Amino acid sequence: MRRPRLARSGAAQPVGLVPAPEPTTAEGLLTAAARGDEHAFERLYDLLAPAVFGIVRRIVRDLAQSEEVAQEIFIEVWRTASRYRADRGSAQAWVLTIAHRRAVDRVRAAQAATNREQRSMPEREFDQVAEEAIERLERARVHTCLKALTDLQRQSIMLAYYGGHTHREVAALLDTPIGTVKTRMRDGLIRLRDCLGVSA
Repeated sequence: MRRPRLARSGAAQPVGLVPAPEPTTAEGLLTAAARGDEHAFERLYDLLAPAVFGIVRRIVRDLAQSEEVAQEIFIEVWRTASRYRADRGSAQAWVLTIAHRRAVDRVRAAQAATNREQRSMPEREFDQVAEEAIERLERARVHTCLKALTDLQRQSIMLAYYGGHTHREVAALLDTPIGTVKTRMRDGLIRLRDCLGVSA
């Protein structure tokens, strides 16, 4: 997967100033990228591209589309880096949240196109229409209930159940102890169950 091409800001390094030490963490690189530092963004890309592509590929499946979505994700990261807030979570979790949202959006768009094609077909079976309506309602309920969780609960569940990651991988991606991830995931699933009205 190739790095995305960025629009250069044209800003020049002031003459006579000693350059600051280069950041090494994802947080530092993302903060530098927010200031227009393309070199920092390239290093951030190299650091996070495997994880981003992994989660996109698990959701989108198709290789070519996964590469395209991954490119779009990093362009969005470059454009919106200034919105990152360290007090709300790690830079990697922030980028992977964007990745998950973009990948799901692509799948939904493809499904919507398929649905439009199906709607154009004559004499559709009533049962098929009813099933699709129920599925849409269920997805809407799950989405609403997910929004009621804490960020860590939601991110842990999304990475594990939508992204297909193990507890250990989720802990690494969120830079959080595995015990904390397991606890938050369990608590989050209990809250989801209660919100959805599912019996234990």
